[in-house]
Amino acid sequence: MKEEQELVKKAQKGEPEAFGVLYDKHLTPIYRFIFLKVGNKADAEDLCHQVFLSAWKNIGRYRFQGFPFSSWLYKIASNTVIDHWRTKKNNTSIELVAESLLSESPKLDHLLDQKLEVQLIKTSLIKLESEQQNVIIMRFVDELTNKEIAQILGKSEGAIRVIQHRAIKRLRKHISDHNHHETENA
Repeated sequence: MKEEQELVKKAQKGEPEAFGVLYDKHLTPIYRFIFLKVGNKADAEDLCHQVFLSAWKNIGRYRFQGFPFSSWLYKIASNTVIDHWRTKKNNTSIELVAESLLSESPKLDHLLDQKLEVQLIKTSLIKLESEQQNVIIMRFVDELTNKEIAQILGKSEGAIRVIQHRAIKRLRKHISDHNHHETENA
């Protein structure tokens, strides 16, 4: 993290090469987070561009507070997605998410019972509130700690654990209902 702090300091002094290194390091997880929220490649690319443009313009305001630089980027990304949905009337479904993005996280598959199909997970994610989706994606896809998620969302670690617990409970219920329905129809 110390190396990253040095890069941030250089970027704050106007060194684009330092920001480029930060960009390269964080582009994939930030893009994946946005893509999982909007479900559309073109929108995700545009929003990701907005996030990094905003980060570059506002890098001087960034202050290290014991969290990785990525926490700040996730906060910008989260706000950018919220703004996107406020201005967009027709919601794009998370069902359009590429299977490969979700299957990259064996922790999520394991947590939701290793035998779940990615399609079922995607349709189950739709059932969650936006905040629950954020926590699940950040925790199990992007593998952030509860402390990092709490900082990004402006909540306590305890609140994040509660949101995560409720989200997992809702996911399991939806999956259980789905499996029960499938068994009845078999």
